[in-house]
Amino acid sequence: MNHLPLIIKREYLTKVKNKSFIIMTFLSPLIMIALIAFVAYLSQVNNDKQRTISVLDETGYLDGVFKDTDNTKYSILNALDLETAMTLVKEKEDYGLLHIAKVDSLDLLVDNVKFYSEDSPSLSVISSLEGKIERRLKQMKLREDGVSIEMIKASEVDIDISQVSFEGEKSSKVDNVVKLAFGGMAGYLLFMFIIIYGNMIMRSVIEEKTSRIIEIIISSVKPVQLMLGKIIGTSLAGITQFVIWLILGGVLMTVVSVILGIDLSQAATPQQELVNQAIEAEGAQMMAENIFLAIGNLPILNLAFAFILFFVGGYLLYSSLYAAIGAAVDNETDTQQFMLPILMPLILAVYVGVFTVIEDPHGTVSTIFSFIPLTSPVVMLMRIPFGVPLWQQGLSLLLLRGTFMFTVWFAAKIYRVGILMYGKKPSYKELYKWIKY
Repeated sequence: MNHLPLIIKREYLTKVKNKSFIIMTFLSPLIMIALIAFVAYLSQVNNDKQRTISVLDETGYLDGVFKDTDNTKYSILNALDLETAMTLVKEKEDYGLLHIAKVDSLDLLVDNVKFYSEDSPSLSVISSLEGKIERRLKQMKLREDGVSIEMIKASEVDIDISQVSFEGEKSSKVDNVVKLAFGGMAGYLLFMFIIIYGNMIMRSVIEEKTSRIIEIIISSVKPVQLMLGKIIGTSLAGITQFVIWLILGGVLMTVVSVILGIDLSQAATPQQELVNQAIEAEGAQMMAENIFLAIGNLPILNLAFAFILFFVGGYLLYSSLYAAIGAAVDNETDTQQFMLPILMPLILAVYVGVFTVIEDPHGTVSTIFSFIPLTSPVVMLMRIPFGVPLWQQGLSLLLLRGTFMFTVWFAAKIYRVGILMYGKKPSYKELYKWIKY
């Protein structure tokens, strides 16, 4: 008799009715949103901080260079020596003192610009000051050499190379960033899902094994059915929890943003001022158009189906290994020696995806790892936004499914013997013997 549906139902209801599961399902989004809101608030407070920088320019070369901004005010000091200026800045508790020493030529000025402050200054502040000074000195050097600034500006040409495929499909420079973002999110989501809910399956097996309930269950259920039931039931519980997190998290983010007036996106951009400057330089409207164009160029339908298939296949593959580990040990402490061989392919897949797919998504390394079943769920999901032939996706899925079936058989062999073994830490040699039984 097929008891698989009953086992799946039992595992699912056991998980979702567990008090800790219910509490963490609703508490986790609250904690996460509170943390994000707190970081966003700190970022906002930091960005709203007013700085006063005193400038002592003994050369007169930088007149009119330093103009006040929303967060920075410049106080120009005249007819003061350095010691007096430093004393004055300390008394006023200014952010710092920028000193440009008097020199005989522009070439010597490079080594005679110093910034004095009580504490270590912000990197963005120093970079901004360096940029202002460099632009002015560059113009002065050109004039000194008899070069017309106006002619140089008139001769400047901005090139924006249009990217068009041989089929006539247009794209932009932000395409790779958007594609990597979609692929990276899919791969990272699978990575975290496997670790979180794979461990949940392993703990469930260990718990039933140590409580000896498994001895009663195994008398009427085949080990393979019991293992698959645990994997599928726990997976459904995980999906339920994840969907609740998405819905509740989205609602909470909206509510917090409206009530507190905090832009939660600032939590992810600690150098928000520099990012805004880059967007303004590129053109906000043009940037938005390029992003929408890049999203429109994505193979959305292909991504949706591939995400489901590779996500499910990759999760089931690793979950069966987690279940086998849970059956082989008596407590979580003993799982450490078996966890590394499972985690290494996952970590390798993430590194391959990040460091090779963005540079050459159709290169030899990316292609090979997108076919290896232990790494293909992550690497292939990162490659698909860049356009992967359907035959490659199909072949990768077939290899993944075949490896899953072999892994289920392999894990069931360990599971069948391991769930009834107590009081002894198994070695790799003993696991090999269990497979032969």
